Amino acid sequence: MSDTYTIKNLRAVHDSAPEFGLSDVQEARFANDELEAADTGFSFHALKPGRRQAFGHRHEQAEEVYVVLAGSGRVKLDDEVLDLGPLDAVRVSPAVVRAFEAGPEGLEVLVFGPRRKGDGELLPGWWS
Repeated sequence: MSDTYTIKNLRAVHDSAPEFGLSDVQEARFANDELEAADTGFSFHALKPGRRQAFGHRHEQAEEVYVVLAGSGRVKLDDEVLDLGPLDAVRVSPAVVRAFEAGPEGLEVLVFGPRRKGDGELLPGWWS
């Protein structure tokens, strides 16, 4: 361990999806604390084939970038739905409501942006 860097395999980061009854939909691994990131929000999401996130969300201040690592799917940004594939990167302004849906092979996404505790608003059933 070092004071200047942290290495952590994202599959070893705690999956919080089961705690919220979402294990049949996705994995949600929020790595901020385990990477000891003070200013950067960072997470890994793996949606199961054909599944859609149970809620949309938006922020007051935090801009986020999403990068598709594997699979394919769609993202809904406010009222627009766009197709995504490997290595597509999507920058989302704070106030835009967003949610993801996996294609037939699933969808793995890295998410990062500034860490703003309490900045997010969850919108259950937003993309129905």
